[in-house]
Amino acid sequence: MENTFQKRQHALEQFQAELITRKNEKQPLGNGIYDRYKFPILTNQHAPLTWRYDLNPETNPFFMERIGINAAFNAGAVKLNGKYLVVARVEGNDRKSFFAVAESHNGIDNFRFWEKPITMPETEDPDVNVYDMRVIQHEDGWIYGLFCTERKDPEAKPGDESSAVAQCGIARTRDLVSWERLPDLKSTSPQQRNVVLHPEFVNGKYALYTRPQDSFIEAGSRGGIGWGLTDSMENAVVDDESIIDPKTYHTVYEVKNGQGPAPIKTEKGYLHLAHGVRNTAAGLRYVLYLFLTDLQDPSKVIAKPGGHFIAPEGEERVGDVSNVTFANGWILDEDGTVFIYYASSDTRTHVATSTLEQLLDYVLNTPADGFRSAASVEQINQLVDRNKAYIKSKKQALAPELNGAN
Repeated sequence: MENTFQKRQHALEQFQAELITRKNEKQPLGNGIYDRYKFPILTNQHAPLTWRYDLNPETNPFFMERIGINAAFNAGAVKLNGKYLVVARVEGNDRKSFFAVAESHNGIDNFRFWEKPITMPETEDPDVNVYDMRVIQHEDGWIYGLFCTERKDPEAKPGDESSAVAQCGIARTRDLVSWERLPDLKSTSPQQRNVVLHPEFVNGKYALYTRPQDSFIEAGSRGGIGWGLTDSMENAVVDDESIIDPKTYHTVYEVKNGQGPAPIKTEKGYLHLAHGVRNTAAGLRYVLYLFLTDLQDPSKVIAKPGGHFIAPEGEERVGDVSNVTFANGWILDEDGTVFIYYASSDTRTHVATSTLEQLLDYVLNTPADGFRSAASVEQINQLVDRNKAYIKSKKQALAPELNGAN
């Protein structure tokens, strides 16, 4: 038995060391907006062996996995003390999710989980499940974690073990190690998912991007990215939600949509990353899109390209919940590089990189959704005509030189 234990332990340690230290590779070509990378930055196999295995051969002679880890995805992100930190949603084989911090020196590879997951305090009404934390460095000096807290629906019919109630859980920290749990957000909506804190005060108040829902799964009449103000995060209450980015028929955000991470402040406005959902014959499809809001009034959308920004490609389309990309974390570096941390199919975490200049160019110069097929064709024809005119002008400019050469 001891030989079996030692062989398995050595093989697993070697495999994980190679996995974690593997250099990530930028994918060729791309679309000029962002760069994808070849390897996910986090998978279930990145979870430390000490979380999963009893390392004592006397109590685990076959070196069996005692606690299974199913996935590592939907990570919030922040840069602290020169380290790129992601707060991943880690899901066990028991379907329960928890939060864990992984750090990297460069933001694209060599992500290692900290020794232990986050110990998140509970409220008087304990969470059954917690997930999808947004990490926000607010100007009040705290780092806030806003996440979904899920509990069984107390009004579910007998025998119904799937109906749930989702609300916004709130916690704050200085270091991502010690967390203070605050009361859940109170709002006029029956359920809340994907709530995000604006990083600055707005008219002296805390501002929240909400995602009101009529039920746990369906957005219903309340769909869209909402906006509300609260006097305090210690007892956050939003009495008035207004929809600033509604779901819209026959778009990539027709079923529901929600804010991703906190917006990035730029000289042109606040840059937002969001997810949109549409229905297909194969089920729901989640993609990411960008928009820009006004600096003086962050609730006012001033630019929004049509279509998706990032959608699942290749192996990203396969997983526990297939055909999904989801993002709730990004980091703006000092040199203008933007690290976008997105998950694929509720299974693994990836990184894409761009620059603030590229993203603003994309948002400000990409046509908005015309909401009709004819409008899409018109946009293409306009681009073709502009290109024809440009090519013609270039040829005319070169003509004298060519004639002189002859």
